[in-house]
Amino acid sequence: TIPANEDGTHKLDKNSFHIWPRGKFMFIAMPNLDGSFTCTLFLPFEGEVSFENLKTKEEARDFFKTYFPNVMQDIENLTGDFLSNPTSAMVTMKCFPWTYWDKVALVGDSAHAIVPFYGQGMNAGFEDIYVLDQLIHELGDDWETIFKTYEKQRKPNADAIAELSYRNFMEMSSKTADPMFLLQKKIEKRFSAKYPEKWIPAYSRVTFSDRPYVEALEIGDRQEAIMKEIMAHPGIEEVWDSEMVEKMILERL
Repeated sequence: TIPANEDGTHKLDKNSFHIWPRGKFMFIAMPNLDGSFTCTLFLPFEGEVSFENLKTKEEARDFFKTYFPNVMQDIENLTGDFLSNPTSAMVTMKCFPWTYWDKVALVGDSAHAIVPFYGQGMNAGFEDIYVLDQLIHELGDDWETIFKTYEKQRKPNADAIAELSYRNFMEMSSKTADPMFLLQKKIEKRFSAKYPEKWIPAYSRVTFSDRPYVEALEIGDRQEAIMKEIMAHPGIEEVWDSEMVEKMILERL
């Protein structure tokens, strides 16, 4: 935990999600209403840099001193918290079928557990229930047809949000430290603000719309292909906010 300042204000920007990316692992801090931040370390269980090599206060202190020196002084009871809080595994689970005749249907994490990096795990479960409710109203008590239609509709979307969530972890842990990746996001944000009907970022499409996850993944992949061409333009760092770049994107849509 990063505690609040003595006057109750936040030590870091309270309107931001803070990430310290380190490639295969990362440290994050999320603001709370009381002025504090809840911090989480995402780290492999095994390997040279992993939880298995952080068993003592000295090892934990040396780890943060090496990889996160600019934040460790702000963390209250760093080594105590680190050693007392449990570690948890994060998994992606895919299975099929989700139903058994007209008897049983899996929903939510029991059918499609995902890593938490899109914040959509609970919402994906709610979407399962929403689709089931629609089908019940449409098909009455024909449970076998309801269940088969339900899993056929939801399985592709569950796989899509699983993929999006994993990709977002890779972005957060690795790419957010890459100046060219950050420039790409600036270009996308500027273009989206000017042409909101033509370019909705994948994250916004997932989080702020009711469109299917599979659609967000497919459109996001097309957008990424366009941006790959844009970022390969010579001297993009100097012309990123120009009308020429806007035109290049529009021509590819």
